[in-house]
Amino acid sequence: MDLADRVVVITGAGNGIGAAMARRFARGGARAVIVSDIDGDASDAVADSIVESGGTALSRAADATSREDLRALVAMTRAEYGALDLFCSNAGVAFGTGVQAPAAQWARSWEVNVMQHVHAAQAALPAMLRGGQGHLLITASGAGLLSAPGDAPYTVTKHAAIGLAEWLAITYRERGIRVSALCPLGVRTDLLMPAIEARHPAAMAIAAAAPLRTPEEVAESVVEGLAAERFLILPHASAGAAYAHKALAPDAWIERTVEETAAATGKRS
Repeated sequence: MDLADRVVVITGAGNGIGAAMARRFARGGARAVIVSDIDGDASDAVADSIVESGGTALSRAADATSREDLRALVAMTRAEYGALDLFCSNAGVAFGTGVQAPAAQWARSWEVNVMQHVHAAQAALPAMLRGGQGHLLITASGAGLLSAPGDAPYTVTKHAAIGLAEWLAITYRERGIRVSALCPLGVRTDLLMPAIEARHPAAMAIAAAAPLRTPEEVAESVVEGLAAERFLILPHASAGAAYAHKALAPDAWIERTVEETAAATGKRS
């Protein structure tokens, strides 16, 4: 997808990767960027920065886990601009907990990291299918291809997000819909950096897996991936090689991951 003259909606766009994508899409010639976040002040600030730089943007506070909010977001976008070309479901949550995580954390992880994307597809697809074109971008994670040692809810739900993206890509490709799954490893966002500073084992393992990227670098990878209509958008090239290794030799991959995690967290010399 060429971003020129496209109408784009991004959830979770008040900071981090979502904010970086919003600004990059506007610089790439998007006709309008709808900046949405549960924190309305944060989305306002991002939209204002785009307008100040000469782009077109609107801010809308919305809960990305609410089916009703996302349907209203799509309806508003189409009423305002008469189109919806790209929907980026981007909000995410992580707790850094294991399989014994509280039920509330498992439920919230499922709600944000999986059902958000389901609701986004339900909201965006009808109009896209009527027009015979559109693109869904699901922000998953390299943890959905590999793992996030130390964070069971995050790993499980990000795998589910990629499974959903695959299903959507297979089901709707012949009807003109393209689907991409964004799968970065470590990114310098508020989701990861505080945990690294606290030396949380899960965060340390992520930091050791590959060089950390900035949100702006990830946004650049997204633009390139959309232009090439890639299903997997991998800001870290090493994620693709590791994913291939996992598929070909899962036992060896697990053993290597155990060793690398132990080294990163200092649990074994």
